[in-house]
Amino acid sequence: MTIESLKQHVLDGHLLNEKEALFLASSPDKEALYEAARQITRHFMGNKFDTCSIVNAKSGNCSEDCKWCAQSGHYKTEVTLYPLLPAEECVRHAVHNRQQGIGRFALVTSGKRVSDKEMETITGTIRQIKQQSDIKCCASMGLLTHNQLQKLYDSGVENYHCNIETAPSYFRKLCTTHTTEQKMETIRAARQIGFRICSGGIIGMGETMEQRIEMALFLQQEGILSIPLNMLQPIPGTPLGETPRLSEDEFLTTIALFRFINPNAYLRFSGGRALLSEATQRKALRIGINSAIIGDLLTTIGSKVEADKVLFTSEGYSLTENTDWAQ
Repeated sequence: MTIESLKQHVLDGHLLNEKEALFLASSPDKEALYEAARQITRHFMGNKFDTCSIVNAKSGNCSEDCKWCAQSGHYKTEVTLYPLLPAEECVRHAVHNRQQGIGRFALVTSGKRVSDKEMETITGTIRQIKQQSDIKCCASMGLLTHNQLQKLYDSGVENYHCNIETAPSYFRKLCTTHTTEQKMETIRAARQIGFRICSGGIIGMGETMEQRIEMALFLQQEGILSIPLNMLQPIPGTPLGETPRLSEDEFLTTIALFRFINPNAYLRFSGGRALLSEATQRKALRIGINSAIIGDLLTTIGSKVEADKVLFTSEGYSLTENTDWAQ
C-alpha cells in the first residue's frame, strides 16, 4: 500500500475504506499526500469553485448545549442576541452578495428549529429574495419537521444545510440535547423533498484523526457532496473556550484525507479560516478546498469578498461555472 497506489485506486473510481485512510494519515511524506490529493481534486472537480454567503438571521439563546457554540443559551458568551431579522434586511444582504458575484445565499438561524410562525416569515423573505435576485438560496435552520422543510422548498430554497459536526462516535461527548441520528433524519427528509444537501462539521474539538476519518467516511456513505470544514475558533465562555488551536499541518492533512475519501465533493472553507496563514490557505486550495463561505460568518468575522476572489482565482479556480451538485 502506497500513497501513489491509493491515489490511483481513487482515480479509477473506487472509494477508500478506513484501513486505507488510516495508512494515509500515518504517512510521513505529507508533501506526497498533498500532491496526490491535488490530482484527485483536479481529476474529479476540475477548476470549478463554489461560493456562498450567510446571514445570521436569528442569533443566540439556543436551547441546545453544543460545547463549541457561542449561541448556546447554556453558556455565558458575548454573542449578540436578536430575534428573526426583518425581510428587508435579509433581502438587502442577498442582493448585495449577488452583486459581488457570490453564487449562493443562506439564511441561518439559532435554535433547535424555528417555529411554524417564524417559518411563515422566512418563506415570505425567501420569496422576496427570489423576486429581486437570481442568487441561489440555502437555509440552515436546525432539525425541521417534514412539513417545515416542504414549505421552505416550495418558497424557493434549493439547498439545506445541517452539519453532523463531528464523528458520530464523538458527537455525544460534545452535545447531549440532540443526536447525530436526529440530524440524519432531517437530512434524509430534506433530500426526499428535493433539496441538495450540505453537511460537514468542525475539526479541532478534541477529536482524534481516526474520528475525523470516521466523519469523512460517514459523509461518503451518505453521499454528501458539499462538506463545510470549519476549524474550531475557541469561544470564551463555552466549554471548548480553552481548546488548543489545531496546527496548520494537521489541518492540511485533514483536508487531504477528506479529499481522498470524498473525491467528488465540494470541500468548503468555513469558520476558522481567519486563523490560518495565507500560505496555508493557498496550500489547502491546492490540496482539495474548492468552495468557500465568503463575507462575514456567523459569530466571527469572515474575510473580504474581493480579496477572496483574487485568492481563489490566483490558485487556478473559476468562479463562473455551474457548481450545482447532485441532490
